[in-house]
Amino acid sequence: MRRVVFNQKGGVGKSTITSNLAAIAASQGRSVLVIDLDCQGNTTRYLLGEAADDERTGSAEFFAQTLKFSVREHDNSEFISETPWQNLHLMAASPELDELHGKLESRYKIYKLREALQRLDGHYDEIWIDTPPALNFYTRSALIAAQGCLIPFDCDDFSRRALYGLLEAVDEIRADHAPELRVEGIVVNQFQARASLPQRTVQELVDEGLPVLQPYLSSSVKVKESHELSRPMIHLDPRHKLTQEFIALYESLGS
Repeated sequence: MRRVVFNQKGGVGKSTITSNLAAIAASQGRSVLVIDLDCQGNTTRYLLGEAADDERTGSAEFFAQTLKFSVREHDNSEFISETPWQNLHLMAASPELDELHGKLESRYKIYKLREALQRLDGHYDEIWIDTPPALNFYTRSALIAAQGCLIPFDCDDFSRRALYGLLEAVDEIRADHAPELRVEGIVVNQFQARASLPQRTVQELVDEGLPVLQPYLSSSVKVKESHELSRPMIHLDPRHKLTQEFIALYESLGS
């Protein structure tokens, strides 16, 4: 299964959701690859810690080689690194992604990621893709490559107004390029159960018939500790309420 976590708004938890669901899958014995396409590299640092500063090949190098003609098919494993977590591998991001963007877009390399990941399907049970906060070349490439799409939602009015546009964007890409792609659901993040506005906002989405997933992910300072220590919640505190919510969310998706 190839999944993308997508939202054009920054700070909604894309990297946190991608990394934690992937880490849970790996902890349950599944072979998992995470692909970081955001030049900020938050997912890369979350999963690698200080080792994220080490020189390595990753998603930028993968896309760079698509710009060069070659008669031989590249071994995509050369762009993949191990993480400290068993069964969990990473195609790391770097700032070079930003430098490559214009060339890739102008030369229409939009299908290259899907072709590569289809060749990797037999090597990994699950592939998770984290995207930049923009509907750019990398995000479109990820949506075209994916079979399932999760949309984080952080319970404010701006996010709700943007949500309809996000759903339309996914529908358009599915119709034009990716018949396998479907929205698996909206992931409610940073939910405050005792506050009336988040409750009302999310309930309105449910009442509209939108695919809001259960459970909602609670707001917690523990996730900030998780970021600081570069330890996904399943490895930091398996019994924490937020960890249990991530586990339940992952299990609701199926494989």
